[in-house]
Amino acid sequence: MNAHAFLAAQESDTAARQQKELVQFIERFTSQDGAYETDVPGLLVYRTSLPSEPLHCLYEPALGLVVQGRKKVLLGEETYFYGPSQFLIVSVDVPVIGQVLEASPEVPFLSLRLSLDPKEISALLMELDISAPELRPCPRCLAVNRLTTSLQDAVLRLLRLLDAPEDIPVLLPLVRREILYRLLRGELGGQLRQIASSGTQGHRIGRAVNWLRQNFHQPLQIERLANEVNMSTSALHHHFKAMTAMSPLQFQKQLRLQEARRLMLVEALDAASAGGRVGYESPSQFSREYSRLFGAPPVRDIARLRQSA
Repeated sequence: MNAHAFLAAQESDTAARQQKELVQFIERFTSQDGAYETDVPGLLVYRTSLPSEPLHCLYEPALGLVVQGRKKVLLGEETYFYGPSQFLIVSVDVPVIGQVLEASPEVPFLSLRLSLDPKEISALLMELDISAPELRPCPRCLAVNRLTTSLQDAVLRLLRLLDAPEDIPVLLPLVRREILYRLLRGELGGQLRQIASSGTQGHRIGRAVNWLRQNFHQPLQIERLANEVNMSTSALHHHFKAMTAMSPLQFQKQLRLQEARRLMLVEALDAASAGGRVGYESPSQFSREYSRLFGAPPVRDIARLRQSA
């Protein structure tokens, strides 16, 4: 075996040991199926013993790892698959459809999510001179890439803090800093640079996304939104779709419909009230667009969700 093959085999063995330890940690901190907040701020671990139906949800800026099983995420009309030895980066709030594909009681699906703070990324960029590969002007806000042993090791040390809660206040900032550093140095560093670097198109689109999240119930005026983020309407449309795989109107529609579904399911609002609360003036238009997104009219969809729960 030559030196290159020997080093590659060593790295593969290290990665396998790291992944095994990640599985053990998440199994220990998820006694039953479900999502669990941990003592590490921003760190959530998740377990399920069965494949899931497609789930409409809103992803926030985060690093996601699947340590056992396999998952599919649909952004607009694009599909992303990821599993062990890969990681997912989300750089702005975005509505997606997620689905667990591989899980069983014997080998449950296990994952973790670490929230990312653009201000923290920006502060690190100001301190360090990190060279990055050249990327297109406005990369996708969601991407999957290979998990390196160095990044996996940093994530593992983050999980080890759960066994030493007294160390969290001192060591957590250091481990988070390393994780961000390795992400910024990696192939997807451009995704994080865009949202954390003032003046870039990605940063402006991030501001547009935040504005839509806060004002989705209002009628969408593209000119107003473009003025809010200091862009022309044509540039806003182009870069918004490049980053989120949706137009601003499609993005707003998904936000509205997801919130209406939550209002009916959690707060027991009727369809007309929920549609009106999120900005629909026409109940028939609300029902039509709801059916198109969720596959059934509001009343039937909510009844199915409650029955399955």
